[in-house]
Amino acid sequence: MSEIPQERMNAKKEGTDIFRDTPVRYLGYANEVGESFRAQVPVNAVRFSYIVASGYVVADAIHKGKEASVKTWENDGQKSSQVRWAVLDTLLWQGLASVVIPGFTINRICALSAYVLRKNSQLPSTTRKWATTIIGLACIPFIIKPIDMSVDVLMENTVRRWYHIGPVMETVVHHDRND
Repeated sequence: MSEIPQERMNAKKEGTDIFRDTPVRYLGYANEVGESFRAQVPVNAVRFSYIVASGYVVADAIHKGKEASVKTWENDGQKSSQVRWAVLDTLLWQGLASVVIPGFTINRICALSAYVLRKNSQLPSTTRKWATTIIGLACIPFIIKPIDMSVDVLMENTVRRWYHIGPVMETVVHHDRND
């Protein structure tokens, strides 16, 4: 696999991005919290956590489309195309990095920990459920960066080959988080 281009790694954002640089970005992790609590809460609460995270993804995509629309473009056709790519890129990146992959990862971590605790401990059911929830919550900070970086590499080696993200778009769709 090729690496992420250096100019992409060095891209600097202009100003503060509410969806990437503020606590609002934690809404994208709602489904991981929901998955961690799956053993404790009704399934509809877990589904609601996915609605919150997906809402964050859609809001960020709309925001990136608006950011792209105020940039200077050669013509209206190029502007329209770049706005569409900004929205699509953000939907895809955030959908994978904030919802699909981490949700699946935490779900499997919790399922495995519940299985291991059930087979290898004499703990009461309630204690096992809370232990599973705590394990899931504790894993969230450790999975974020590897997933983000993996999605960047995946997209650079697949869909981003179909469209060019030049210097103007770098400041719009760049997903590097400084945390």
